[in-house]
Amino acid sequence: MTEELSKYPLELTGGDVPMVRFKNVTKQYGDLVVLDSLNLDVAEGEMVAIIGPSGSGKTTVLRMLMTLETINGGVIYVDGQPLTHMHHHGRLVRASNRYLRQMRSNIGMCFQHFNLFPHMTALENCMEGPVHVLGLSKAEARERAENLLDLVGMSDKRDQHPSRLSGGQQQRVAIARAMAMRPKVMLFDEVTSALDPEVIGEVTNVIRKLVSEHNLTMLMVTHQMGFAKDISDRVCFFFDGKIEEQGAPDELFGNPKKERTQQFLSAVKEAV
Repeated sequence: MTEELSKYPLELTGGDVPMVRFKNVTKQYGDLVVLDSLNLDVAEGEMVAIIGPSGSGKTTVLRMLMTLETINGGVIYVDGQPLTHMHHHGRLVRASNRYLRQMRSNIGMCFQHFNLFPHMTALENCMEGPVHVLGLSKAEARERAENLLDLVGMSDKRDQHPSRLSGGQQQRVAIARAMAMRPKVMLFDEVTSALDPEVIGEVTNVIRKLVSEHNLTMLMVTHQMGFAKDISDRVCFFFDGKIEEQGAPDELFGNPKKERTQQFLSAVKEAV
């Protein structure tokens, strides 16, 4: 392992350091290769949408960043520092659980099914992490939570439990809860797929507001091409664990170059 990692820098320095870097990252389960020597840089403040067929490795990218899975090869960096590995006597070694917890604080994630605590109000959901993980006082956490609920248009629902909220409202609270941890990187995993079409717009507007008011770096996995086109700076089409094609939304959706991209977008269009 030491010999393999010697070619990777202990940290990224100089020039424009990307907020997220996947460097030759491989993930496999037995003989099944899910990510195949992936190289991907995401700049600070950039919004990247990840699309592709099921099994192409899209969600695995997010799971790697949340350290929910270990990688089999390569290194992931966040804000110039290794995420999956750490410094030890001048070389990179596999990250300890303590180091992973520390680095994970830079990353927030919103899931498809919200995952709010059902026994807590919207306000309490947003206060829980800052109090018990970041060590904020309840007064500080309450102020932060109230500001974020106001940002996502949910201040009037702050004392409601999730069961009393619509899907779109729960998703907005989930976004506020993730933001309460002040992450540098936000991950969205199919955040609109469980929502009715008429409320997708309100979640899209919340994400737009986050982009404009916080210099967040975002990665978003989605099957909804309109959402990806509308919200992202760059779209990456994944196929067989690699980036088959990437580009600005208008370019990739309007004039895809690769045959696999064309086939995928054509199939998606026919399914709508």
